[in-house]
Amino acid sequence: MKEITILSGKGGTGKTSITAAIASTAKNAVFCDNDVDAADLHLIFHPEVVEEHTFFSGYVASIDDDKCAGCGICVDHCRFDAIHYKDMGGLYINAFQCEGCRLCERVCPVQAITSQRNSNNYWYVSNTRMGKMVHAKMGSGEENSGKLVSQVRQRAREIAKETGAEYVINDGPPGIGCAAISSVTGTDAVLLVIEPTHSGLHDVGRVVELIESFKIPSFALVNKYDINREVVSEIEALLEKKNIPLLAKIPFDKQMVESMVIGQTIVEYNPHSEISKMIEEVWKAIK
Repeated sequence: MKEITILSGKGGTGKTSITAAIASTAKNAVFCDNDVDAADLHLIFHPEVVEEHTFFSGYVASIDDDKCAGCGICVDHCRFDAIHYKDMGGLYINAFQCEGCRLCERVCPVQAITSQRNSNNYWYVSNTRMGKMVHAKMGSGEENSGKLVSQVRQRAREIAKETGAEYVINDGPPGIGCAAISSVTGTDAVLLVIEPTHSGLHDVGRVVELIESFKIPSFALVNKYDINREVVSEIEALLEKKNIPLLAKIPFDKQMVESMVIGQTIVEYNPHSEISKMIEEVWKAIK
């Protein structure tokens, strides 16, 4: 079983659309949405959830008013300025400022502070028309997205082994943050989806540096290449310098939008289109 992660330097490059199109072409694969902060692969896959699990992330502290002596030791020690005095006396913790370090718990002389783990995060195993899919949903402002990515990837690999799937295909998050690092670690290959803009060029350069640090084989395609051919030349120069094969230059086509509006991939919507044929060739090259 091989694991392939599809990444982009920034959002809006068309990474998920390309991932979904590859899903229509790939056979015997398990799919995994690693963009847990803003998952959207399910919008095209229309998953039927068969497993639901809670993911516990960071901690948030709270103060028991009945025990609190109002000494202010916790206020002095909180480096995030999350603990405040009430107008009528006593203390309270602003949950949006609390980073869950739990230092206040340790310094409180009367054990008035306790912490609870956040549980506003969920991950799922679903059936889809493409095959099994593992995906997740993080609550607003939640943390530890990298750990959640590791969780969904682990389950996807387990399902692949259980079902004899040849591939796990990950729709990775944009950028180079914790979730992207967690998506890259231990994967067998990376496909970069690049947007022909100056920001797209700059950001993919950072992703390439990340991939190089893990020594992972990588491939690339330029999406909507014909909206800025000048930048495409710069992208080609970067890829040549880094010895990254450019598998395709996909043109802008309104059919991509039309297919997504009705919840289909471009390969399903028009299997004989130029883009569908290019996606098939990309998948063959990666295999």
